[in-house]
Amino acid sequence: MKAATKSRGTTARLVAIRELIRTRVIATQDELRRLLAREGHDVTQGTLSRDLARMRARRAALPEGGMAYELPDASAADAPNGLASLREVVVRVTETGALVVVHTLPGMASAVALGIDRARLPPVVGTIAGDDTVFIAIGKSRDSRSLSRQLDTLWKKGSRR
Repeated sequence: MKAATKSRGTTARLVAIRELIRTRVIATQDELRRLLAREGHDVTQGTLSRDLARMRARRAALPEGGMAYELPDASAADAPNGLASLREVVVRVTETGALVVVHTLPGMASAVALGIDRARLPPVVGTIAGDDTVFIAIGKSRDSRSLSRQLDTLWKKGSRR
């Protein structure tokens, strides 16, 4: 019976962590621990660290400066305002080795770059958008072909090399 109680406590704590990270800017584990304590979840730093790792939470730079925890969103690419909704404005995807280049309709590159940034795709380091072209910087050049194929499949464009 104690294991079931512990499991429910863990589940409730993980739900609370997810909600706090998604609704607030949380810069440190200590800040998150204090917020959890206010909600009745007394947790050690070690347990919190393991919870964050389990959830694949990471600290990311904020546009206005500083850092905050964020969670990966597996459905971001398929969300109504995510990458899938950009299918009509993408002309083609090209893999160049060090970069993935997305060609768009004129004036649409910024919207596509924003969608890619919000999707938080693991190999993507960042994007640069012009008027009709998005350059996607990849952490490791060997991941560029995989990302190119992933975007190609999502947008069903037929990548050109």
